[in-house]
Amino acid sequence: MWDRIVTILRKELLQVLREPRLRMMVILPPVMQLIIFGFAVNMDVENARVAWWDQDRSAASRELGAMLANSRYFQVVALPESEEEAQLLLDKGEVLSVVRVGPGFGADIDRGRAGQVQVLMDGTNSNDAGIVSAYVARIVTNVGRARTGATAGGVDVHQRAWFNDELKSRNYFVPGVVMNIITIITLMLTAMAIVREKEIGTMEQLMVTPIRPMELMLGKTIPFALIGLFDMALATGTALVVFHVPFRGTAWMLLGASGLFLLSTLGTGLFLSTISRTQQQAMMSAFFFFTPAFMLSGFTFPIRNMPEGIQWITYLNPLRYFIEVLRGVFLKGTGVEILWPQLAAMGSIGVAILLVSAARFQKRLD
Repeated sequence: MWDRIVTILRKELLQVLREPRLRMMVILPPVMQLIIFGFAVNMDVENARVAWWDQDRSAASRELGAMLANSRYFQVVALPESEEEAQLLLDKGEVLSVVRVGPGFGADIDRGRAGQVQVLMDGTNSNDAGIVSAYVARIVTNVGRARTGATAGGVDVHQRAWFNDELKSRNYFVPGVVMNIITIITLMLTAMAIVREKEIGTMEQLMVTPIRPMELMLGKTIPFALIGLFDMALATGTALVVFHVPFRGTAWMLLGASGLFLLSTLGTGLFLSTISRTQQQAMMSAFFFFTPAFMLSGFTFPIRNMPEGIQWITYLNPLRYFIEVLRGVFLKGTGVEILWPQLAAMGSIGVAILLVSAARFQKRLD
């Protein structure tokens, strides 16, 4: 039995390595996704273009303006003198925000009262607008603390972020790239490899050999599981070396979680191969499955913000659990004692998908 499985396994690996298109699928998607999510997709706000409108011209307002200009978060590019100038800057998109200090700001600060600062935002980019507003508020608080020794009300707030000290969006996104890579590679290659046998007419030849359906299924899926693990290791290594994403967990935990997740992707790819007649159909079916699964995984959109009915549907999505495990392993260093509910759910869904797909696969062959 195992001799026949190893023979099919070797055949599939050689075919992937020999065919240029398949080699590109194994190497190019991981590299492209890492470049896009590591470099291009960056939600951190640095050097935001702002306008500084000082109507107070006191020592406190000048100190605030200096802190704003010297901050790595802001770049002061304009000094408007009227509401018309400020509005024109926002209308043209030349600045993201106009920070306006009204008369009496310095006097309020010196008397220990909260100084009033107006922040006019370009709300078309709601994410950046919210972050810039929070940064300005923090700088104003620091000015008040420096001049009076405490914030308004005598409360001195110290903030500290756990697991992602600098709040870099890269550390949040890159672990999810590992999930995307494993999903796309194993899903598409598994579905297309089996359909390819149908297209070129070799499936009928395999069926008249002593190879059993289960042996054929294992021989077809194991190679792509190995390829998926290879891409996972490639993406993880690149994340650590190039992007310096923290990895606080263990390699064995990452490997075990990836193995459980592969049950779902390989099973889904196997199922798609039974409903597709051509490789193009298999590819389109794979994207039809991946797109909603990705959107409902919590990778970019928080699940808690979704409608309640959609939130219940996400419990059937293995990508939801895998992204939680990946971020826990990378950023928190958590192990099985914390992540066992996600691992159990992911394994249960994977086994169910694989059993259903295997039963359908054998029925189609019979």
